[in-house]
Amino acid sequence: MNKMTMRVLPALLLAAFSGAASAAAFQLWEQNASGLGTAYAGSAAVADNASTNFFNPAGLTQLSGFQFSAGVAAVGPNYEFRNENSTGTGGNGGNAGGWAAVPNFYLSAQLAKDWALGFGVSAPFGLATEYDSNWIGRNQAVKSEIKTINYNPSLAYKVNDKVSLGFGINYQSIDGELTRSSSVPGVGSVKLKGDDASWGWNAGALFTLSPAMRVGVSYRSAVSHTLEGNVTTNLGQTPVRADVKLPDSLILSVWQQVSDRWEAMGDLSYTRWNTLKSLDVYNRNTGAFVSSETFAYDNSWRIAWGAAYKASDAAKIKFGIAYDRTPVSTDDRSARVPDNDRLWLSLGGQWNAGRVGKVDVGYAYLYVKDPSIRQNRNGVNLNGHYDASAHILGVQYSVGF
Repeated sequence: MNKMTMRVLPALLLAAFSGAASAAAFQLWEQNASGLGTAYAGSAAVADNASTNFFNPAGLTQLSGFQFSAGVAAVGPNYEFRNENSTGTGGNGGNAGGWAAVPNFYLSAQLAKDWALGFGVSAPFGLATEYDSNWIGRNQAVKSEIKTINYNPSLAYKVNDKVSLGFGINYQSIDGELTRSSSVPGVGSVKLKGDDASWGWNAGALFTLSPAMRVGVSYRSAVSHTLEGNVTTNLGQTPVRADVKLPDSLILSVWQQVSDRWEAMGDLSYTRWNTLKSLDVYNRNTGAFVSSETFAYDNSWRIAWGAAYKASDAAKIKFGIAYDRTPVSTDDRSARVPDNDRLWLSLGGQWNAGRVGKVDVGYAYLYVKDPSIRQNRNGVNLNGHYDASAHILGVQYSVGF
């Protein structure tokens, strides 16, 4: 019974923490729903619930007693291919996107006057695209799925009234599945599946420049994985491994109480996606090269601005805008991740019921500049454009004791 539980629990968590990409490439910003209404502006400086554990652990020193926060974001991307003189036969593949859930869970505790402890479970990366099995680009991609779960204990110390520091350890699991059709007779569908778990870290600093202004800076390290699994075709199964390095990121945020009613916040983030150039797959037994998936990513950045208006003692209205630059170039864009620059338009609200807790809701529409694709892979010249966009809905409950 215990062995079965140990196997089933990680599988259930991976299913729950599967997410369709909403930020550049397959990064997920939806680590809380409380920041969704402001397009995650001020993410490393707001520190108004335990989810600061992810964005900036130094913010834990702003929370008193014991804090609990949990939420979920529903992410619904849309990727519809329009064929423009591709080679081969087949349809356009339908909508390769679809709705997925990105949950989160956080705890914080004030250990002493200047010390705080935090813990979070989140999904920093996720991808889910799937085309009709008979589409024209089936030899390049049919299904692409990446799931991550990140377990993140953190410790924060308040140096003085102006400066707080935080540090966390990350244990991250990853599960991936890539499928396509083969043009080689008898091979049929090609499925690459693998998983791994590895370690990383995060750190941050929070500067309280005045009672009405905070500046936060935080860093999340890259995490190197060696995925182990199998390539499966009609001809059999091959044990394989592949190294992948998920990127590190840096966030600079500001939060300001402009008046009794208004708060303003801003964000600048930088993600080093150039750690991911290709996914090279090797036979685990012989070391022989099996296949490769090209990414050729560049580094990317994101800028956001948001505001919150206190409509009453209990209610806040939030709104925000963000520009998210893709790491994908037109020459290297693949059907697996048909990504491009995107504009976030966000709206949200908060209801604070005092000791009972507070509830945040948020919505964002992501306008994605229509991606074009020109790829000649696996015997298929895939040419065309995508109609791309996304909707995100989120809810978060936070309470302190």
